[in-house]
Amino acid sequence: MVSHADAPANAAHETGVDLVADLAAHRARLEQFGHIDEAACRRFQRSVEFAGRKWNGAILLAGVRGARRFSEYRSTVDGISDRLLAARLKELEAEGVIERHVKATTPVTITYTPSASGLQLIELLQPLVEWDAVHTAARAVGDAARDAG
Repeated sequence: MVSHADAPANAAHETGVDLVADLAAHRARLEQFGHIDEAACRRFQRSVEFAGRKWNGAILLAGVRGARRFSEYRSTVDGISDRLLAARLKELEAEGVIERHVKATTPVTITYTPSASGLQLIELLQPLVEWDAVHTAARAVGDAARDAG
């Protein structure tokens, strides 16, 4: 892998031929998004912020892994306070990605399960998790090479 810092040492880039081809390919990839209007950009940003909000992913994943009761979510999502967990569950329910079920027992039993939309969101986030694994590994290799050099 050639980093930007190594580019001048690369003979193909010195001629500029590969650099021009790389830029053209990059522009072509970006053009596929040119049709996206401002409203779609705002929806995209809202979605990214919602999915990336602290604790949302961990709470959804806990539900997918089988957490149902508040105490199960609390023990699965390490470091979250009761107050914040309650607030996030309420927000996730309002967004339709978590469903709240109340069973009229004594005492009342309340459970939370991922909705179809929540399961879809987790599936959509999986490629991001995979990207992070590759990106983190590549950074570690780069860091090790830099430290060794």
